[in-house]
Amino acid sequence: MRGAEGGFGHTDRVVGSIVDMAGVSRAKVLPISRLSTFVDSGAGASPSWTVFCVDDHLAFTPSFSVVGDLRLRIDGDDVRDLGNGAHWAPACLTEQDGTPSLACTRGALRRVTARLAESGLTARIGHEIEFALFDAATTEEWSAYGLNAVLTQEEFFEHLLAAASTAELPIEQVHAEAGLGQFEVSLAPADPVAAADNAVLARALISRIARALGLRASFSPMPVAGGAGNGAHQHVSFTEGDLPILSGGPGPHGLTPAGGAAVAGILRALPEFTAVLAGSALSHLRLRPGMWSGVFRCWGLENREAAVRLCADTAGNPHGANLEIKPIDPSANPYLSSAAILGAAHDGIAGALPLPDEVSVDPAELTGAHAVDLLPTLPSDVLGGFESSALARDLFGPLIMEALAAVKGYEQAEYREKPVDEVAQRFRYAWTS
Repeated sequence: MRGAEGGFGHTDRVVGSIVDMAGVSRAKVLPISRLSTFVDSGAGASPSWTVFCVDDHLAFTPSFSVVGDLRLRIDGDDVRDLGNGAHWAPACLTEQDGTPSLACTRGALRRVTARLAESGLTARIGHEIEFALFDAATTEEWSAYGLNAVLTQEEFFEHLLAAASTAELPIEQVHAEAGLGQFEVSLAPADPVAAADNAVLARALISRIARALGLRASFSPMPVAGGAGNGAHQHVSFTEGDLPILSGGPGPHGLTPAGGAAVAGILRALPEFTAVLAGSALSHLRLRPGMWSGVFRCWGLENREAAVRLCADTAGNPHGANLEIKPIDPSANPYLSSAAILGAAHDGIAGALPLPDEVSVDPAELTGAHAVDLLPTLPSDVLGGFESSALARDLFGPLIMEALAAVKGYEQAEYREKPVDEVAQRFRYAWTS
């Protein structure tokens, strides 16, 4: 058990959670005295958990109905201490006999990571957690990236950093963001599955501490209509053997041929995976030019409007060269979004795809033959690209494909045409843990 201090009292409990296709964390809570049961047998969960939508509607499909039972199982070594008798662990979905369920999104990321390893590749991912704190600041008190904005929430960050230390969550930095009450927490890079676990844990700690201080944390892609959107960017690096593939090579800014092919693979697949990375009924409000959301399907060195921003290996980058994937927002399941990015990069490397030309200016300035494509935001294009994607089916398998298409299809049909203010308010805290 990680981060636990002292013995257990009668109020101690352990929470095991998964993230569903809507990007919402769903959980079971057991007394700590039943920890071994949570590990060995698991807690029951209907297959319908896989097709819960953001409004708790059940998007039943032929494979997911009222019939059947799955188990949520945790690993005792993954248990983290949240403080005040609460403990948490990421759960996996298994069948009754203990075999992994093919609907488990954490399992999908494990399979993609194993596929990389079979090719001699290792990936590390660092997540950025953007969120808005409500009842935290007034317009008069706020300045983007401001010192005053951070110091106004000094108590919040004091508690957050202390809780992260107890839970062994590797926070690297925090800062105020551009929008009113908006902040960002950056996590240290880790193995892809552990990194996604850390992203889930970070959101739980942020939410928990905010509530304790009389605040509310929102991870919505667009907490307030017309405001600043929240992103969930991922920084990804790769090594082949012991050597990085994003630096030390003959290509632009030190890219190796494999590194260039990884970039090309991600860019080629992004339209197919928009439903996975930014598929909520609010995501299109953030995925626009001028929002630094990566809506332009291009890459560039430190280009924050490009979908793929290259962070080169310099003295100012202690973790070495990496790619920041910008279109991802907090409505995405972090296991599936990581699996999509890694699988696309691997596909590009395996196919030795050529690196597209770099875009070194604001892509919005390019017109005519030089114009850069935008990622799809119309529901028909977002869902159609995903459902017809051979790569998505290969990475996720038919069950996850079926469930995610049903959930996103319902959400887009039900809410995309409703008034923006109404939808933003309805789902402001939908992704809060």
